[in-house]
Amino acid sequence: MAELVFFTGTMDSGKSTLALQMDYNHRAGGRKGLLFTSHDRSGEAVITSRLGLSTPAIEVGPESSFWDEVVRRRTHAKEVDYLICDEAQFYRSGQVDELARVVDELCVDVYAFGIGTDFRARLFEGSARLVELADRIETLQVPTLCWCGRRATHNARTVDGTMVLTGEQVVVADITGRGLASGSVGYETLCRRHYMAGRTAALAAVMGEGEQLLPFGD
Repeated sequence: MAELVFFTGTMDSGKSTLALQMDYNHRAGGRKGLLFTSHDRSGEAVITSRLGLSTPAIEVGPESSFWDEVVRRRTHAKEVDYLICDEAQFYRSGQVDELARVVDELCVDVYAFGIGTDFRARLFEGSARLVELADRIETLQVPTLCWCGRRATHNARTVDGTMVLTGEQVVVADITGRGLASGSVGYETLCRRHYMAGRTAALAAVMGEGEQLLPFGD
């Protein structure tokens, strides 16, 4: 029985690495699949991992159709057993509906990978729809850490190390220097306490807290 599975976690939690590993495992088992991505950090139509792995993928734009892609290939006698869908938070709600239809009507497994919330702690459109429709939601077990040592739960956008809550929802930038890159937009992961306080790694360093690991319950 085919299923739609949503793998989610904060930035830097190994989503793309898992996507590539899952594709490798399925191919090793003799299955045929397609890889999709959107707004990859590399700026190219590939799935890249921060461990240095990369694989070509199909870029998903606003008008892309998963249904049409699978049907077209099967019409030309090409097998499609599964889809690996990275950066799924950027997909449109209707595209996630298509993924569910691909599972239900074409019996194709769909494995979607993406972060849940944006820098404002609001659900991305694609992630919200995946939460509503997925057969299973898997939270990645590789924890990312806030600068204080707690488990990170939120994705923060920074400008010159200062957390910002305004701007376009999608601004692609890598996690550079834990948000300390001067004169640039960056991202870092924070625990809820420091996200709500707007206390980034750069601010903590200025305040002399950068090397301090705060105890839980502090």
